[in-house]
Amino acid sequence: MSLIRDLADQIIQAHRSNDLCIPIPAFSINSPPPRIDNEAAADHYELAGALAAIEMGFIESDAKVLGKAWSRMTLHDGGFDPFKWPSRPEQFDLLPWTRNMNPNAFKECPKRLGLYGVMPDADWVKRMVDAEIPTVQLRFKSEDRYKIRRQIKESVKAVESSKTLLFINDYWEEAIDAEAYGVHLGQEDLETADLEKIRGAGLRLGLSTHGYSELVIADRFCPSYIAMGAIFPTNLKKMPTAPQGLGRLYQYAKLMSHYPLVAIGGIDQDSIHAVSKSGVGSVAVVRAITQAKDPKAAVKHLQELMQA
Repeated sequence: MSLIRDLADQIIQAHRSNDLCIPIPAFSINSPPPRIDNEAAADHYELAGALAAIEMGFIESDAKVLGKAWSRMTLHDGGFDPFKWPSRPEQFDLLPWTRNMNPNAFKECPKRLGLYGVMPDADWVKRMVDAEIPTVQLRFKSEDRYKIRRQIKESVKAVESSKTLLFINDYWEEAIDAEAYGVHLGQEDLETADLEKIRGAGLRLGLSTHGYSELVIADRFCPSYIAMGAIFPTNLKKMPTAPQGLGRLYQYAKLMSHYPLVAIGGIDQDSIHAVSKSGVGSVAVVRAITQAKDPKAAVKHLQELMQA
């Protein structure tokens, strides 16, 4: 165990300053190593990578994925280098060519979806069309199915004859009925949504992810795009993980570069340029538009910042 402890410490020290570490109070560098349920570990590099990931603040499921990736990277590269970081698809059992070979892949969308406004109702969708935003999502929350259907139909109508692409959050059945461009689902929706029906209707599918393990899961479904977040703190919805930060976003974007990617979560005009530099083709914002004094001007300004 002392060798594993030493390797893990080297990884942690090598990446302590590059925004991959999110300190957590449960563990310290001198504390006994947490129990990692990983009996099938191929070698000590896998355990060391997983241990380091946990102490860097990654959740357990992400740590397990990273442990395996560390092992594959080390064995493939012929030696252990703590300053490296797993970033190749094959290290995570991802196949960059999956979409071209998988008949179950969802319909393609543009690789760069641009500024992506997440709006609360159809009126805001109409305002975004007027502002000529490239992509918009209707995130309407209600228990009233009539209101939901009406909001979706009005949103679909709003983007007709425009260049704005519309995704519907959650309500995939109503989105199919209204012939929307696409739907956006969370990981929790994968067990309940009829993905075959969505695919058969020709809708694009966007999937939310919150770390390495969910990126691996999303890849199995070959969605049209993958959203990654939350990058910064946000109060708009409860997140299953701590804010990812720019360091992790840059690594996620490098790993998943074969997908259209959307960064989301707490992004505003002060951070959107740095987020864009990660390599993602789209940045999703909410309050940066809805709380702006002039939303139309805000859309233009945010796009300029993305391209600066």
